[in-house]
Amino acid sequence: MAEQTMLLMEPEDMLRRTVSLTARSLGMSGIHEAATIPQARRLLCQRPYLGAVIAIDDPTQSGNVRDFTLVDEVREGQTACDAKMPIAVLTAHADAALIAALRGREVQRVILKPFRAKVLLEAFVALGVPDPATAPVGKWPRA
Repeated sequence: MAEQTMLLMEPEDMLRRTVSLTARSLGMSGIHEAATIPQARRLLCQRPYLGAVIAIDDPTQSGNVRDFTLVDEVREGQTACDAKMPIAVLTAHADAALIAALRGREVQRVILKPFRAKVLLEAFVALGVPDPATAPVGKWPRA
Protein backbone atom coordinates (compact mmCIF):
# COMPACT_ATOMS: atom_id res chain seq x y z
CA MET A 1 0.00 0.00 0.00
CA ALA A 2 1.10 3.55 -0.61
CA GLU A 3 2.35 5.78 2.15
CA GLN A 4 -0.32 7.92 3.70
CA THR A 5 0.03 11.65 3.76
CA MET A 6 -1.43 14.79 5.31
CA LEU A 7 -2.83 17.75 3.39
CA LEU A 8 -2.07 21.34 4.39
CA MET A 9 -4.31 23.93 2.71
CA GLU A 10 -3.11 27.45 3.55
CA PRO A 11 -3.26 30.40 1.14
CA GLU A 12 -0.43 32.36 2.79
CA ASP A 13 2.67 31.16 0.97
CA MET A 14 5.24 32.01 3.65
CA LEU A 15 3.24 30.34 6.41
CA ARG A 16 2.51 27.23 4.34
CA ARG A 17 6.15 26.85 3.28
CA THR A 18 7.49 27.41 6.80
CA VAL A 19 5.22 24.78 8.29
CA SER A 20 5.91 22.30 5.49
CA LEU A 21 9.69 22.75 5.66
CA THR A 22 9.68 22.49 9.45
CA ALA A 23 7.61 19.31 9.27
CA ARG A 24 9.94 17.79 6.68
CA SER A 25 13.00 18.68 8.75
CA LEU A 26 11.43 16.72 11.63
CA GLY A 27 10.83 13.64 9.49
CA MET A 28 7.21 14.31 8.50
CA SER A 29 7.90 13.96 4.80
CA GLY A 30 4.40 13.18 3.59
CA ILE A 31 2.80 16.62 3.76
CA HIS A 32 1.17 17.82 0.56
CA GLU A 33 0.60 21.56 0.19
CA ALA A 34 -2.23 23.47 -1.45
CA ALA A 35 -2.62 27.23 -1.66
CA THR A 36 -6.19 27.34 -2.95
CA ILE A 37 -9.46 25.47 -2.57
CA PRO A 38 -9.36 24.19 -6.18
CA GLN A 39 -5.79 22.86 -5.67
CA ALA A 40 -6.78 21.19 -2.40
CA ARG A 41 -9.92 19.74 -3.97
CA ARG A 42 -7.86 18.16 -6.79
CA LEU A 43 -5.47 16.62 -4.26
CA LEU A 44 -8.31 15.34 -2.04
CA CYS A 45 -9.98 13.71 -5.04
CA GLN A 46 -6.78 12.09 -6.36
CA ARG A 47 -5.88 10.04 -3.29
CA PRO A 48 -6.86 9.34 0.30
CA TYR A 49 -5.14 11.33 3.05
CA LEU A 50 -4.47 10.43 6.66
CA GLY A 51 -5.82 13.85 7.71
CA ALA A 52 -5.96 17.49 6.71
CA VAL A 53 -5.31 20.94 8.10
CA ILE A 54 -7.49 23.42 6.22
CA ALA A 55 -7.55 27.21 6.38
CA ILE A 56 -11.20 28.29 6.48
CA ASP A 57 -10.85 32.10 6.42
CA ASP A 58 -11.76 33.39 2.96
CA PRO A 59 -8.82 35.56 1.84
CA THR A 60 -10.95 37.21 -0.85
CA GLN A 61 -13.40 38.62 1.70
CA SER A 62 -12.97 41.08 4.56
CA GLY A 63 -14.18 40.30 8.05
CA ASN A 64 -15.03 36.90 9.45
CA VAL A 65 -16.10 35.18 6.24
CA ARG A 66 -15.43 31.45 6.45
CA ASP A 67 -15.40 28.85 3.71
CA PHE A 68 -16.29 25.33 4.83
CA THR A 69 -16.37 23.93 1.29
CA LEU A 70 -13.47 21.48 1.64
CA VAL A 71 -14.53 20.26 5.07
CA ASP A 72 -18.08 19.69 3.81
CA GLU A 73 -16.90 17.87 0.67
CA VAL A 74 -14.78 15.47 2.74
CA ARG A 75 -17.59 14.85 5.23
CA GLU A 76 -20.11 14.26 2.42
CA GLY A 77 -17.86 11.62 0.81
CA GLN A 78 -17.13 13.69 -2.31
CA THR A 79 -13.37 13.01 -2.17
CA ALA A 80 -11.09 9.97 -2.24
CA CYS A 81 -10.67 10.35 1.53
CA ASP A 82 -12.53 8.61 4.31
CA ALA A 83 -15.47 10.86 5.24
CA LYS A 84 -14.41 10.50 8.90
CA MET A 85 -10.80 11.57 8.17
CA PRO A 86 -9.39 13.76 10.98
CA ILE A 87 -9.54 17.46 10.10
CA ALA A 88 -8.13 20.53 11.83
CA VAL A 89 -8.90 24.06 10.71
CA LEU A 90 -6.86 27.26 10.69
CA THR A 91 -8.64 30.54 11.43
CA ALA A 92 -7.85 34.02 12.73
CA HIS A 93 -10.84 34.19 15.10
CA ALA A 94 -13.13 31.73 16.81
CA ASP A 95 -16.40 32.32 18.60
CA ALA A 96 -19.16 30.08 19.95
CA ALA A 97 -21.01 30.03 16.61
CA LEU A 98 -17.89 28.90 14.74
CA ILE A 99 -17.11 26.21 17.30
CA ALA A 100 -20.68 24.90 17.01
CA ALA A 101 -20.43 24.85 13.19
CA LEU A 102 -17.13 22.97 13.39
CA ARG A 103 -18.47 20.45 15.92
CA GLY A 104 -21.33 19.73 13.54
CA ARG A 105 -18.72 18.99 10.89
CA GLU A 106 -16.70 16.77 13.26
CA VAL A 107 -13.58 18.95 13.10
CA GLN A 108 -11.07 17.67 15.64
CA ARG A 109 -8.97 20.77 16.22
CA VAL A 110 -9.07 24.56 15.76
CA ILE A 111 -5.74 26.34 15.34
CA LEU A 112 -5.84 30.10 15.80
CA LYS A 113 -3.62 32.35 13.68
CA PRO A 114 -1.04 33.57 14.27
CA PHE A 115 0.56 30.41 15.62
CA ARG A 116 4.00 28.95 15.92
CA ALA A 117 4.94 26.13 13.58
CA LYS A 118 5.23 23.87 16.63
CA VAL A 119 1.48 24.23 17.27
CA LEU A 120 0.66 23.02 13.77
CA LEU A 121 3.15 20.17 14.00
CA GLU A 122 1.50 19.10 17.27
CA ALA A 123 -1.84 19.15 15.43
CA PHE A 124 -0.43 16.84 12.74
CA VAL A 125 0.58 14.39 15.48
CA ALA A 126 -2.85 14.70 17.12
CA LEU A 127 -4.48 13.93 13.76
CA GLY A 128 -2.53 10.72 13.37
CA VAL A 129 0.93 11.51 12.04
CA PRO A 130 3.54 9.63 14.07
CA ASP A 131 5.46 11.82 16.49
CA PRO A 132 8.85 12.36 14.83
CA ALA A 133 10.51 12.02 18.23
CA THR A 134 9.32 8.41 18.52
CA ALA A 135 8.68 7.22 14.94
CA PRO A 136 11.35 6.21 12.44
CA VAL A 137 12.30 9.17 10.25
CA GLY A 138 10.12 9.47 7.17
CA LYS A 139 7.87 6.55 8.14
CA TRP A 140 4.10 6.87 8.15
CA PRO A 141 1.55 4.33 9.24
CA ARG A 142 0.27 2.04 6.54
CA ALA A 143 -3.42 1.75 5.67
